[in-house]
Amino acid sequence: MKPRIGLLCSGGDSPGMNAAIRAVVRTALYLGYEPVGIYKGYEGLIEGQMQLLTASSVSGIIQRGGTILGAGRSPRFLFPEGRQKAYENLQSWNIQKLIVIGGDGTFKGADTFLQEHPDLQILGLPGTIDNDLYGTDLTIGFDTAVNIAMEAVDRLRDTAAAMGRLFLVEVMGRDAGFIALHTAVASGAEAVLVPETPTDFEAIVRILEQGWQRQKTSAIIIVAEGDEAGGALKAAEELQKRFPRYEIRATILGHIQRGGSPTATDRILASKLGAAAVERLHEGASGAMVGVQRDEITLTPFSKAVKAHSPLNPLLLRLVEILSL
Repeated sequence: MKPRIGLLCSGGDSPGMNAAIRAVVRTALYLGYEPVGIYKGYEGLIEGQMQLLTASSVSGIIQRGGTILGAGRSPRFLFPEGRQKAYENLQSWNIQKLIVIGGDGTFKGADTFLQEHPDLQILGLPGTIDNDLYGTDLTIGFDTAVNIAMEAVDRLRDTAAAMGRLFLVEVMGRDAGFIALHTAVASGAEAVLVPETPTDFEAIVRILEQGWQRQKTSAIIIVAEGDEAGGALKAAEELQKRFPRYEIRATILGHIQRGGSPTATDRILASKLGAAAVERLHEGASGAMVGVQRDEITLTPFSKAVKAHSPLNPLLLRLVEILSL
């Protein structure tokens, strides 16, 4: 029997996961492995929902959003009994090598799993739109999420200009403001609110006042959902009190940012990381996230990838302020 490599997606979906699945399956076959797809993340591993995959299994999926394996969270995997059942299912399928695609929760689960069963080999791929994992310049799905948000803001700006309104646009980012910051720069927003920096409504009002004095009758502010202001709705209420001359509206983009066809950047990134994960497993690596830094493939221990979040680029924060004038 050929050696096998298991593959699952855990947590929320992100555009590019299918491209990563395709790369894992075909690289595994190229190196002489039998790839096994595990459905519905760790929960599917506990339930034994697995299937051998072939090259044709992943045909025509590189352009599709979501994940053909399904994703989700597994409360049962948080407990030793659930992880033991998952381990027994891996053994029954003769799987010693496993690739998990997801974010910090996925990697924390994998790290604990490895501590209990060190005979396994596990590597992770950074599949999250938040771009909040340490050890990689980009996560799979981030570029697509930013492009979706940017396109939405472009449309809202037309209405803002026509109606003379201020729009606060809330994007995803419960703990990190990467999507918000990149969207703000790409869409020419007047301000951005992110969890990493304190919210200064007085400074925002000054920016809006300067624009108003130049007969600027519309504006866009990007808000990360995890900002201390409490999201776009609460921030809109607060700004309306301070700047009553503007007609203010809040728009929440929500999960629309996680769907749709992945960009070329995400397809290429997912393909590179998927192939690299199989190759590194083949070489004996384990217990780490496969990332890319300065266009080089890197391995970052799970514990470090989830604990040491990368900071926002201060240049981009300053650009928002400078270019809002």
